[in-house]
Amino acid sequence: MRVLVLQHIACEHPGIFRDFMAEDGIEWRAVELDEGEPIPDLDGFDALFSMGGPMDVWQQDEHPWIASELDAIRRWVGGSRGPFLGFCLGHQLLAEALGGEVGPAAQPEIGVMSVRLTDAGRASPFLRGVPDEFPCLQWHSAEVVRAPAGAEILISSPACAVNALSWAEHAFSVQFHVELTPSTVSEWGGIPEYDRALEDALGAGALTRLDAEAAANMPIFASLARTLYRNFIAAARGSDRRTR
Repeated sequence: MRVLVLQHIACEHPGIFRDFMAEDGIEWRAVELDEGEPIPDLDGFDALFSMGGPMDVWQQDEHPWIASELDAIRRWVGGSRGPFLGFCLGHQLLAEALGGEVGPAAQPEIGVMSVRLTDAGRASPFLRGVPDEFPCLQWHSAEVVRAPAGAEILISSPACAVNALSWAEHAFSVQFHVELTPSTVSEWGGIPEYDRALEDALGAGALTRLDAEAAANMPIFASLARTLYRNFIAAARGSDRRTR
């Protein structure tokens, strides 16, 4: 199995999912779109990941590759029906590519916060084994304000109705971060856009506090990540798109 990973900044990589893929002998290739790397021929891959990043889906004048990525996701998910997993910005790109709408969040979610499964989420194979409510790391100031037609909303929070979604039986995405490693928060704190949003939301010294809170919850985060990874791989291997 080969996975193509679309990255939008070097420090937002698959994180702990790299360990899981190594355990399973899954090959993966990262393409750094923000550095000008082109999206390769999708036919050489069996699943597509789209990671997070500090840019927004509507900033296509500043980041022309966003339009190319939206087109690739549209062709991959809607056309060839390839397995897809989106994280944060990748979640928003999936929604936008399929006809949904993304906009500034009415209330940005930044910090360790709780989310809840919807009725659709409780029935989704992607969330099999996931508790009804759990803590997660949020770090976003944009959100899916309208889900695509045909999508199911799997997870919600008081501030963000569309915290995870699925489309058909092969495309899934989460607004929060499940790919965390122990170094993630400190690395992301070095991104000016993230640091400003963090201090605006949580005040001075927020990075140190968030790093400690994330560390305290890391066993929960890692367990959730492994569950979602296993569920996604099972869905990918059972999809109509056969391993090449």
